[in-house]
Amino acid sequence: MTHPIPRLTLVVKRSMDLLGATLGLLLTLPLWPLIMLAIRLDSPGPVFFRQLRIGRSHATHTELFFMIKFRTMRANAEAATGPVWCGKGDSRITRSGDFLRKTRLDELPQFINVLKGEMSLIGPRPERPGIANRLEDAVPYFIERTYEVAPGITGLAQVNQGYDESLDDVRSKLAFDLAYSVALLHPWRWLVQDVHIIGKTIAIMVGKKGR
Repeated sequence: MTHPIPRLTLVVKRSMDLLGATLGLLLTLPLWPLIMLAIRLDSPGPVFFRQLRIGRSHATHTELFFMIKFRTMRANAEAATGPVWCGKGDSRITRSGDFLRKTRLDELPQFINVLKGEMSLIGPRPERPGIANRLEDAVPYFIERTYEVAPGITGLAQVNQGYDESLDDVRSKLAFDLAYSVALLHPWRWLVQDVHIIGKTIAIMVGKKGR
């Protein structure tokens, strides 16, 4: 299955990404020192967390990039286990990390990924290669979710469902991601949907309902 996204949609979406990420950085930069201080005081380790993620998939190759976040878990949280999902009440999450996750403030550094063209403001959640390889075997059409679509800081799946904890969660979110890909084929429908997703994301942040 391919998604021949109209060039107009791609141009407008990228323009919105550049404008939104620039404004997002300018408006939230005053919060960064406070967030960094809270992380430092809460647990030892770096303030930022960089992790290899899967970007757009193409007919001939799949892009990889390092996603940046504020650290919300203990340093080296997966050293003994390897890539695993984070569940509710996960003991690896720090106190400051719990707040950052609920408000989605841990995602703020990803504005940098958006400016670099590695991510979009809105799109499917970028997955780790180790987990994605397993999901491709277990969940049909999983790779299609990012076919010519950049992963996003937020997205249709993210605002309707929390973090993945099971294959059923992945299958449910996949339906949202594929629906978003279809919406990209229709510029007006896509634009209305993006505005809705942004509004819902803000409501989640203010209400501390991030999961």
